[in-house]
Amino acid sequence: MSFYSILFETPEDRRGGDPAEEPAFFADLNCDQIVAAITAGKDEYDLKTFFYMPLHRVEAVNYRHEVMQDLEMTSLREAIDSFAQAMRDIRDHLLRVSKLHCREQQQAWFLDAVELYCRAITSLAHALSAKEPSSRGLQRLRDYLAQYAGSNRFNSLATGATELKAALATVQYCVQIHGDGFTVRRYQGEADYSIEVEATFEKFKQGAARDYKMKFGDSDDINHIEAKILEFVAQLHPEAFHPLEAFCDKNSEFIDRTIAEFDREVQFYLAYLDYIAVLRGIGLRFCYPRVSNSSKEIRSCDGFDIALAHKLAAENSSIVCNDFYLEGNDRVLVISGPNQGGKTTFARAFGQLHYLASIGCPVPGRAAQLFLFDRLYTHFEKEEKVENLRGKLEDDLIGVRKILDRATSQSIIIMNEVFTSTTIQDEMFLSMKVMEKISALGALCVWVTFVDELASFSPQTVSMVSTVVAENPALRTFKIERRPADGLAYAMAIAQKHGLTFDSIMKRIKS
Repeated sequence: MSFYSILFETPEDRRGGDPAEEPAFFADLNCDQIVAAITAGKDEYDLKTFFYMPLHRVEAVNYRHEVMQDLEMTSLREAIDSFAQAMRDIRDHLLRVSKLHCREQQQAWFLDAVELYCRAITSLAHALSAKEPSSRGLQRLRDYLAQYAGSNRFNSLATGATELKAALATVQYCVQIHGDGFTVRRYQGEADYSIEVEATFEKFKQGAARDYKMKFGDSDDINHIEAKILEFVAQLHPEAFHPLEAFCDKNSEFIDRTIAEFDREVQFYLAYLDYIAVLRGIGLRFCYPRVSNSSKEIRSCDGFDIALAHKLAAENSSIVCNDFYLEGNDRVLVISGPNQGGKTTFARAFGQLHYLASIGCPVPGRAAQLFLFDRLYTHFEKEEKVENLRGKLEDDLIGVRKILDRATSQSIIIMNEVFTSTTIQDEMFLSMKVMEKISALGALCVWVTFVDELASFSPQTVSMVSTVVAENPALRTFKIERRPADGLAYAMAIAQKHGLTFDSIMKRIKS
């Protein structure tokens, strides 16, 4: 099969080209922070758009898994890194060409860029042939490079550059300076008097002598005198410079488009691997998840919020991992428990895991089986916005209604503490109505709530609870366990700890 892309197995997987904006849920799940950190320092590749494009075929995800696993091999990674550096050098050369003023100097830099390109192609083709990659993507690239490197067009480019370099290396000339002027003429075998002068005065040398040689500047651009000399040299040696001009005109677009796109796209993999290497370095695990767009039986072992993990790692703080699973007809995870217990972080981690899986990346955890969704929706509690003239409850109602109107049975919905701005009775009533819609839809859902009744809404709902230290309920463990909701038990434990139970208070009043 021919090589199309290292990121997309087929043109259909690209689905309409690169999106300009990040998905709506990115901020809620802190995916914007993740992508910003991954792509930092790689602006020239415009990688963010690749992270905005979830895949919808299982084979498309597996295609990326294979490439990513190949690139985790040191030898292959080194070969790709060397190629990427060569391509950066080529772009730097071409950028200099656009900024130079002397035509002959522009042509010289252009010729150097072509020579770098031909060496980079040959080197990568040899490396891929020797390393024998396992992935379909790199195997197809290997075959494409072998065909391209053996083509008449490439051979003509490489041979032409080599011959021109050799011809230019034979050019010799003399510059005669007289007063404020100079003359450039052909070299006629004159002796190099500087060598004879140095030899004559060598015997008078005592210790280290000061160097009076002319020092050239570091600027890429030559001055007007040097440019004029070069112009005259080109006129004296048309047999070398006319073919150079023709070569540059003919090969102005010498970089193969497929190879240029590969150079950009492969950075998606390299940037992500570099990003997770920091967390792997402190012992956190990543895995290649099994994905399915039919089975909603999902699980994750030792998963975590990757954005929070990077922040905590920088602070040398511990990172808590959690498990979850849905089996049979389970569809909704209802997360309850005390404030600041890690519920929202768990919900974010659930969303991040599924989204990272949908773009073909390794995900946090020892093992994972995840659902390949059609769309991911989130609704997180937000501060009121004065400019829209709506209260928080109205914002919640409008936001949830949009989700329910657009979601399908293949969607994932993540709700975080909605309807909390109203009374507990109204919150319960509204939550039950929304839960009815989600249950009827059959979509996967995570719902963080203080309404314990949601946890036992139907056979499709599963209760998970953020836990506290048994001896001190005021301390959070940030572990989320699959068990019945017991919010009142937490309240009672805390009340007992601080002597605020009814019996304790009555006893103090009577005394």
